[in-house]
Amino acid sequence: MKRFAVSLSLLLASVPLAAQAGHEHHHPAAPAPSAPAAQEPQRADGLKIPDVPLVDQDGRAVRFPDLLRGRVVAINFVFTTCTTICPPMGANFAKLRQLLGERAGRDVELISVSVDPGNDTPERLKAWAAKFGAGPGWTLLTGEPDQVTHLLKALGVYTPNLADHSPLVLVGNASKGEWTRAYGLAAPARLVELIDAQTVQNAAHRYFGDTPLVDQTGTTRRLYTDLLAGKTVVIDVMFTTCTGSCPIMSRTFAQLQDWLGDRLGRDVYLLSFSVDPVNDTPAKLAEYAAHYKARPGWYFLTGSKENVDAALQKLGQKVDNREAHQNLFLLGNDRTGLWKKAFGLASPEELRPIVESVVNDQG
Repeated sequence: MKRFAVSLSLLLASVPLAAQAGHEHHHPAAPAPSAPAAQEPQRADGLKIPDVPLVDQDGRAVRFPDLLRGRVVAINFVFTTCTTICPPMGANFAKLRQLLGERAGRDVELISVSVDPGNDTPERLKAWAAKFGAGPGWTLLTGEPDQVTHLLKALGVYTPNLADHSPLVLVGNASKGEWTRAYGLAAPARLVELIDAQTVQNAAHRYFGDTPLVDQTGTTRRLYTDLLAGKTVVIDVMFTTCTGSCPIMSRTFAQLQDWLGDRLGRDVYLLSFSVDPVNDTPAKLAEYAAHYKARPGWYFLTGSKENVDAALQKLGQKVDNREAHQNLFLLGNDRTGLWKKAFGLASPEELRPIVESVVNDQG
């Protein structure tokens, strides 16, 4: 997805400032997949992913959300004594893994959840998957029956009778909250198409990376996964000893957070990146944040100079001299790939409609 990185770099480096309407850019949407009418994939957005403890085929304890974080996943549901639909679904996943190549285990994770955890031990799952040539990028899960049942119910696939379980694959991106239910016996190439339809987010992940930063509370925040993934953000750059534009822009953020109300930290996040990380420690940023009565959802970010420079480079905001930083706001909707710029010294009244347009973007 080099197109994503190039287009975003050009956007951040060269788009003229926009104070009134905001200049916008959409990343091209993935082509809509096709399928036979009787097996047409269906959207299943809004799934609540439970934080359940499980065990993989190697006997390692895992938390289910950890397997989903920062990647696209394809999940099917099997049991090792099944003699009907489960073996072909296992063969499908093995072929899917081959088609994905080096993406398997890096950008995409294949997950098989046992619907018979009382009998499917890690050893049985490993032996079952070995029949199909399982390898890295394909995780099989079992666990305590009540925990597995909780997961299956949350994903909408639970049935009390094993014989009634359906050939189903969930393809999704937990960060975006976008999920598709697909026919579990569909051709592996068809499943690749559904996975590719989710890769805009992964392209963003690869572009921005997960450079670790530190917020005003001393908490480590990864650039993409923790600060941008699936979020709408308004970004500025500042430093705490600035006496020029920074206080003006910070006051605008303070007024913006008042206008957002309880939407702050839910619909919109404010991100203030220090361009003086050597002096702007988390403690100094905490004092600065308190001065502007920053609420949860407004992060002030610092870290090692190397890491901050790397993050600012991705945002098109890296400067060698802190006084030379740009006076602008970046507004982005990671769910749709829309990014805009706005003049940093514009009034809150001028900024609000631009924020609304990014929050309400439908892609």
